[in-house]
Order: sequence, then structure tokens, then C-alpha cells
Amino acid sequence: MLKELRPAIVSFLLLTLLTGIIYPLLVTGFSRLTMPAQANGSMISKDGKPAGSRLIGQSFSEPKYFWSRPSATNPMPNNATASAGSNLGPTNPALMDVIKARVQALRDADPGNKQPVPVDLVTASASGLDPHISPAAAQYQLARVARVRQLNPDRLHKLVSEHTEGRQFGILGEPRVNVLELNLALDALR
Repeated sequence: MLKELRPAIVSFLLLTLLTGIIYPLLVTGFSRLTMPAQANGSMISKDGKPAGSRLIGQSFSEPKYFWSRPSATNPMPNNATASAGSNLGPTNPALMDVIKARVQALRDADPGNKQPVPVDLVTASASGLDPHISPAAAQYQLARVARVRQLNPDRLHKLVSEHTEGRQFGILGEPRVNVLELNLALDALR
């Protein structure tokens, strides 16, 4: 019996050592050498302190900031340990209730804004962690942010343009604006 168990135990221990310890250490070490920013979470610093990750959305609710895409993660928005969508399908009445409430919150924050609300400001991404909004979503919020901060809308429009990323490789995806980077640049204006 021991003759049959010994190879299984040795194989288990050897594979655990190789795949559970050595391989992760090699990959982590290689990534830290070749791409240290990405290996450490693509962190963005403000005044020498981490302000957040370039890859994970953050919630902004003050009118002086551009607001991110809603997050469906629990127990709090943009919870990286609970990446998930809301799982509310298009025929689920609860989804329409959530969207109506989000539209109303946007309208309440900027009552004079009669533009159509961009869909990415009222729907969560599949991961619930999307750090980007569309340029249209940034433009929708521009007048509110300019008014609250008492900034020239043209200056703010230029800032949004400077923080608009193009399509990846020129063809993949859509243009997008990283909300954390835009808001940090906005804070740096004064």
C-alpha cells in the first residue's frame, strides 16, 4: 500500500512546490523587473501617496468632481475583491428602477442640464470596476463641474480632451476618459 501512495505523495509535494511556490515567485519577479508599475497595481500617486489604481474605478459623489460609472460591487462600490456586474437583465424591472434613480440623481445635481444622459453614467460595467467613462459622459458633466469650481468651461473642455484616451492600437474599443486621472488633474488646476 505504501508503495502505491509514495509516488502520489511525492508527485503532490513536487507539483505543489513547482506550481504553488516557484512558478508564482518567478512570474512575480519577472513582472516586477520588466513592468514594475503594472506589477504593483498601476498605482497613481498624489503628493507621494497612493491615490488609487489606474485600472480600478473610484466613486466620486461631490459635484466638483467628474463622476465615475456606477459600480455594482458589494458591499461598497468599486470593491476590487467583489468584481461582478449586477446580473440585472434588460427585462428585469429592478434594472429600470435603478437606472431611473441614477438619472434622477444626475438631474438633481445639475438641474439646468437638458442633454440626454449618456448610458455609461447610469449602467454598471460587467466587472463593476470600470475606471473609465466615455467622452460624452465627461462632456455631460462638464458644465456642472465648471460651475461648482468656478472654472471657464473652455479650460475644462481642454482638460477633458487632454485626458481622453484613443482606441487601443487605433482600432480596438472606444475613446475613454480615466476619471481618477481627470479628477486629479482637476485638483491640480488650483
